[in-house]
Order: sequence, then structure tokens, then C-alpha cells
Amino acid sequence: MTIDEETFRIFQRVGKEVLMRNLGSSHSGNISIRSGGKIIIKKRAAMLGWLEPEDLIECTLDKEDSSSLLASTELGVHRAIYQQTDAMAVVHTHSPYSVVLSLIEDEITCIDAEGMFMYKKIPVVELNVPSGSSEAAEKVPPILKNYPACVIRSHGVFAKGITLEDALQNATGVEFSAQIRYLTMLTGKPLKRDYSKEKDFGNW
Repeated sequence: MTIDEETFRIFQRVGKEVLMRNLGSSHSGNISIRSGGKIIIKKRAAMLGWLEPEDLIECTLDKEDSSSLLASTELGVHRAIYQQTDAMAVVHTHSPYSVVLSLIEDEITCIDAEGMFMYKKIPVVELNVPSGSSEAAEKVPPILKNYPACVIRSHGVFAKGITLEDALQNATGVEFSAQIRYLTMLTGKPLKRDYSKEKDFGNW
């Protein structure tokens, strides 16, 4: 299986962006696209910020195949997202501010202008086994039917998009909103104006 040069360059660029923005450790996170009846996804244990052409694995969309053993341990979640939502690309990061807030909140309500416009709130998903479990494949896709991204408590962000760049924008946008919320909480001071409560984002 040969991945075309343009597809590889997009994967390479998005992978480097995730690393440069400190959204995970050297080998964590994974990205994928849907291509017809196939999924192209990062290889298991490959360094997301330094991808080579052989680090992209093509798997079938509807069932396990021989390539599945080489793919990311989160392949099952990616596959379920494509099967149940309108996603054409998925970016999964271990974004630190999003993870921190997931440990103390049941949803991350956006208080910054961009986050309020783009997301309103980011749901937090509770799993018994946060990383690489079949439970994630059951619980994440129903959330992503209605939201562009969610956070698995203590683990990280799953963001969908029409393209990899679109999914990256959602993943980085969620982390930016989480960072703003976290830093604001550190001040210990009340907001001068909380648009999220005025607009009742909790019911979105």
C-alpha cells in the first residue's frame, strides 16, 4: 500500500503541529482520515511529530484486517467515529489543559470569545479504562455526533473534522479554551461577565 505524497505531507504537517503545540509526549496521540471504505491512520508507536511514509497504515473501515495490528491502539475509536458520525478526519491529542480540567469538571465550558463561538462547551467522557479501550469506541462517537470534540477524562481530546486541518483546528481550539479557563480559575477572581451563563451553554 502506497500513500500518495500529498496525503503524507498533510499527515506530516498536522503531526508536527500537534508536537510543536505540546499536545502530547513524543509518541502519544494519533491522527487519521477516512478515504472511501478505508482509514489511513498513524502507525502504532510512531512519533507523531516525525512521521515517515511507512508510519501511515491503511485499514478497512468496517472490520479488523491484517493491517489493524500495525495501526494505532486507538484504531477502534477512530473506526467507530467514522461509522457513526460525519467525520472525515480525526485528531486525538493528550492536551494538558484539557486533561487537567477533565479531572475536576464534567464539561469544559468556554469563556473565551473564540471558544464560545466555536464550541460553547466541550463534553467530558467518563470511562473505566481511559486509554485504548473498546468502551471509548462505544461512548465517544455518540458525543461527536453533536459536538466537534470531546475529552476523555484523564486521557485526552478526540476532535473530528472534514479535513485533518479542520480536525486539528478543533483539537487546538479546545485546548486553547481549556487553557484560558484554567488560567482564569488560577486568579481566584470572579469573571466580570460570564457569557457562558448568560447564554446557558450548560444546556447545549
